[in-house]
Amino acid sequence: MKIALIGLGYVGLPLARLFATKYPVIGFDINQARVDELNAGKDSTLEVEDSLLKSVLVDAPSKEKGLFCSTDIDDIRDCNYYVVTVPTPVDKNNRPDLTPLYKSSETVGKVLKKGDIVIYESTVYPGVTEEECVPVLERVSGLKFNIDFFAGYSPERINPGDKEHTVEKILKVTAGSTPEIGQKVDALYKSVITAGTHLAPTIKVAEAAKVIENSQRDINIAFVNELSKIFNCMGIDTHAVLEAAGTKWNFLPFRPGLVGGHCIGVDPYYLAQKAQEVGYHPEIILAGRRLNDSMGEYVASQVVKLMIRKGIIVNGSKILMLGITFKENCPDVRNTKIVDVIKSLKEYGITVSVYDPWANPAEVMHEYALETFNNLPFDTFDAIVLGVAHKEFATLDFAALKKANSVVYDVKGILGAKADGRL
Repeated sequence: MKIALIGLGYVGLPLARLFATKYPVIGFDINQARVDELNAGKDSTLEVEDSLLKSVLVDAPSKEKGLFCSTDIDDIRDCNYYVVTVPTPVDKNNRPDLTPLYKSSETVGKVLKKGDIVIYESTVYPGVTEEECVPVLERVSGLKFNIDFFAGYSPERINPGDKEHTVEKILKVTAGSTPEIGQKVDALYKSVITAGTHLAPTIKVAEAAKVIENSQRDINIAFVNELSKIFNCMGIDTHAVLEAAGTKWNFLPFRPGLVGGHCIGVDPYYLAQKAQEVGYHPEIILAGRRLNDSMGEYVASQVVKLMIRKGIIVNGSKILMLGITFKENCPDVRNTKIVDVIKSLKEYGITVSVYDPWANPAEVMHEYALETFNNLPFDTFDAIVLGVAHKEFATLDFAALKKANSVVYDVKGILGAKADGRL
């Protein structure tokens, strides 16, 4: 048994590292810089500790257990399990973009052999594996599905930045293109996942299970975001309301916030797309997405209203944005909604300085054309917005950053009396 991991990002690397404790693993990625840093024992995503990574690395493709990372397709030719962990984004119109899946399937198709199993982990709508990816594998390889090669699906459940719920501690859903292959895929994951596995009856069931996990969270957060807007109009503290309601045993503990990242802010669009293809318009799912996508502009408007109440001239003012990543204590900036807040603030003629000790300034500039700083600016500001609850921000000296009548707005609801307003 030899495993190829296609895509070495937030999902692929932790899984590759885990598999490498028992099997020979080739980590394949098209980014040479990423491969070089991993082979040097460094992970810039911070998902795998350097010591853990170094403990499984080998210097060359091997028949023994261990991980070797490569951009050379020849290094994965003799593998018999191919696990695809590439991103599944949406385009500017929020339509699913399957380009990474198509390209990775073409790569696997070039080396696919009789008896091989290709497992997809990317979050998709039901049917993508067998209706979109498998035809690419057949076309490129010349082999026949479920005769010459087989497919599996095991949706990723990685939570970036979470050091408690690591990949081996999260129960894995598995599925195969035939009952026999389902058993093989399940056995592969069960051999390394200490939390256990759940074998779904079909690949489509497993695909659907994953996409509704994130859609459910998205809708629940949209509900409390709407509550936040309502209670703000009434002059009621939303967090106090949620704390009181949370004393009931079955009340769900969701909090208002910006919904970004590579999963919750994206995956509902995949389910909505497929629903519309089969003739159903998903009202609740899309309503939740619209509301959550509007929260960046809403936060900016609340900050500006607070500034006006304090007599601050908005046009030409300076604001410090604390955080740019999509969540706390994590360098991941994919689909961060902080950029929506910044864009809306700039439309008021405000200069926004962004301080984030976790984000890579070069990556932020490449993704969003925004300048960011890893060190705190030596300046005072008309308003300070805590957008991300990084641990470093809990001990900040806000008084040293404020002008006489500055506004402090807390998107995450953690600052208490330090904040003039919160979401």
